[in-house]
Amino acid sequence: MSIVDSAKEAVQGLVGAVVGKAIQLAPDAFIPGGRPDPLIREQHGHIGRPLSRLDGPLKVRGAAPFAAEFPMDGMLYAAVLFSTIAKGRIAAIDTAEAEGAPGVALVMSHRNAPRMAPVPLFMSAPKAAGGIDLPVMQDDRISWNGEPVALVLAETQEQADHAKSLIRVDYVEEKPVTDFMAAKAAGTETGLFMGQPLKLEFGDTGKALAEAAHRVDATYTTPRHNHNPIELHACTVAWDGDALRLHDATQMVSNTAWSLAQVFGMTESQVHVTSPFVGGGFGSKGLWWHQVLAAAAARMVQRPVRLTLSREGVYRVVGGRSLTEQRVAIGARNDGGFAAIIHTGTTAMTPHNEFPEPFILPTMSVYASDTLKLDVETVRLNMLANTFMRAPGEAVGTFALESAIDELAVAMDMDPIELRLKNEPEKDPVTGAPASQRDVETSYRDGADRFGWSARQAPGTRRDGEWLIGMGTATATYPYHRMPGGAARITLRSNGVTVEIAAHEMGMGTMTAHTQVVADRFGLPLDQVDFRYGDSFQPGVVLAGGSQQTASIGISIIAAQRKLVEKLLQLAGNDSPLAGLSVDEVGGVNGGLAKLDDPNRHESYASILARGRRDEVAVVGEAPAPIETQHWSMHSHGAIFCEVAVNAVTAELRVRRLLGSFDCGRILNPKTAASQFKGGMIMGLGLALMEETQFDERNGRIMNPSLADYHVPVHMDVPEIEVMWTDIPDPHAPMGARGIGEIGITGVGAAVANAIYNATGKRIRDLPITLDKLL
Repeated sequence: MSIVDSAKEAVQGLVGAVVGKAIQLAPDAFIPGGRPDPLIREQHGHIGRPLSRLDGPLKVRGAAPFAAEFPMDGMLYAAVLFSTIAKGRIAAIDTAEAEGAPGVALVMSHRNAPRMAPVPLFMSAPKAAGGIDLPVMQDDRISWNGEPVALVLAETQEQADHAKSLIRVDYVEEKPVTDFMAAKAAGTETGLFMGQPLKLEFGDTGKALAEAAHRVDATYTTPRHNHNPIELHACTVAWDGDALRLHDATQMVSNTAWSLAQVFGMTESQVHVTSPFVGGGFGSKGLWWHQVLAAAAARMVQRPVRLTLSREGVYRVVGGRSLTEQRVAIGARNDGGFAAIIHTGTTAMTPHNEFPEPFILPTMSVYASDTLKLDVETVRLNMLANTFMRAPGEAVGTFALESAIDELAVAMDMDPIELRLKNEPEKDPVTGAPASQRDVETSYRDGADRFGWSARQAPGTRRDGEWLIGMGTATATYPYHRMPGGAARITLRSNGVTVEIAAHEMGMGTMTAHTQVVADRFGLPLDQVDFRYGDSFQPGVVLAGGSQQTASIGISIIAAQRKLVEKLLQLAGNDSPLAGLSVDEVGGVNGGLAKLDDPNRHESYASILARGRRDEVAVVGEAPAPIETQHWSMHSHGAIFCEVAVNAVTAELRVRRLLGSFDCGRILNPKTAASQFKGGMIMGLGLALMEETQFDERNGRIMNPSLADYHVPVHMDVPEIEVMWTDIPDPHAPMGARGIGEIGITGVGAAVANAIYNATGKRIRDLPITLDKLL
């Protein structure tokens, strides 16, 4: 970094700090959420009811179209060939036999691919979506083992797959950096997350740890993980002149449209991306190379193209979670109060993006400590770019932190729940901001009572025949996020309301929950609400990630409704019962507007439209900047409880019970929420017991790119799971709700490991916890 760049960074950091302090000190009323959402008071509407998914019948009938299910006349099918070296260049590529194979319309490689700009890297611009900053198939260079080197288009998928097998590639291999420990020995650099260094320290942690009456100091490791959504990554692409139409499986329709426009030198309005249904994303359904390749090939042949990555293709092209090596050291006084917390370590990343696994994130907010030291160091390996994966940072960070908490509780002969609650912070441990709403103790007390925590015994003492039985617990945590760019269009007619927003439905119940919210906000029955989403031509830049979509949609609709109500009050005029009232004095009630404290001053939407001689009124509202997260400490929490049985003879492990007790604000729909919590906890079981990407450090190749070799939980692996929640609204969040899509995975790994220790007396600090580690 140059002196000028260093100076710029310093100035930006100083300006950011000043602005952040001003936001913290600002009156609540100046901050989004400063006045509680009126819907928080609504107790008898649609919010809080267990409404079944409105898209359920479509999915059951097979009528919900996913990205690879859009028929197009004259469509060709794509197959991708991947490199077999981690670094070097293509010396020769022979495509003649493939080009002559039956049904083949095109073989594309770096020799004939159209000129394209690199995909803008995610967060490098407001709508950037790329996971890798390299140009796509523009030269003979190879940067990771699995990089696409050729694409075949044919009349059928089988013909494309066969022709791909006929391509011959010779490489000039260069020595790659693929060994984690060797790279670490050569030196590390501090990781950056969302532009901020993952490093901070206050107080003398070394001195505090050394002088502490009780201490633990251990290293925990987690492996690479790969994404495995049931729906494979796919797209269906067609060109209409200079306009690009893309049916995609994506978590970011607006970002994808803008980014593809940059790649092909177009305006954003020339790219139309739709994604009505997505079969799971978990952070992986962004903009990778397959969409760019499909669009480029379709342009060359002037025919529609469908590209569906194979399961192996997902492992080769789509990033996952990187490995971590974490040190957690905690020093405590005799009363259990923490004198020092140190959470440091190293993770691997690619040279071609900026996403280190931010495993220190949970430690920044969960516990109070006199001193604190956090640091994520990184090494750069020649590997596929890593990316967001459900609860990035928190999923693996809580394994290390919460295992260490349990170890300290054992060393102090203290109940691990009491040790955690002893160190509940009065304010944010890093920023000093007050909590918007935090009730961790209720989660733990209620969860412990329901789970039967009082039956827990000393390690290795409880048996059921030849099975050793143990219980463990851990804290779950995930922050409230809301990204900039939210916007919504609302169109009101006499027969109902239509809401349009470029949001996403990946199976979590977005359309259902927000139909309930809109119905209550406008005082309408559910069948008079039409919630539309998943289209880049709709307003807003709403990423389905970071558990932030609920907040982003909610506050965008609030902004649009205010503009709509302003117009309606103008249309109502002086003869209306609403005459003289302001936006803040009215709300949606019984199919119209009414004065909040005098419901008799009411006029129906149909009557207001008739007064103004209008068939409809449409507005677009834009969400305010998400500065509430700098004013308050906004986090969700939970208590995970686990019971395991370990066979004393064979070391076979069975998770018998899981319970999650969550404090996530108001729950909008108990049925869809329970599904989200349980899904996260099941993914946490996979993290704890089986998920591991086998990465060959000799050549940088992923060796288990299939669900036959990369194990995820199946029905027989999943025990009885119970979930519960406090349902206490966050007064500063839209609808009083915080996102719930990711918190379920956090804490599970540690709860399982802690239960295994309680059963056997063996402490496992290396995930996944497989049979060989228990023998």
